[in-house]
Amino acid sequence: MLLSPIEKYIVEKVREKRKALGLSQMALSQKLEMTDTFVSHVEASSRRAKYNINHLNALAKALECSPKDFWPEDPL
Repeated sequence: MLLSPIEKYIVEKVREKRKALGLSQMALSQKLEMTDTFVSHVEASSRRAKYNINHLNALAKALECSPKDFWPEDPL
């Protein structure tokens, strides 16, 4: 399943912030209180898993940033 440009952008921004904090996919999944493989499934473009608005809010808390940090300045 192909991701849309905005989905790809958001996944990449979350990945960048996760790596900058030295968090593994599993560690971030656990911080979100999701299954251990949740983040890896979202980051794998071959999977159907995606972040929703509630996930982005929880990710912002876990990664200590604003939900706005995951969105581009201009529409894609």
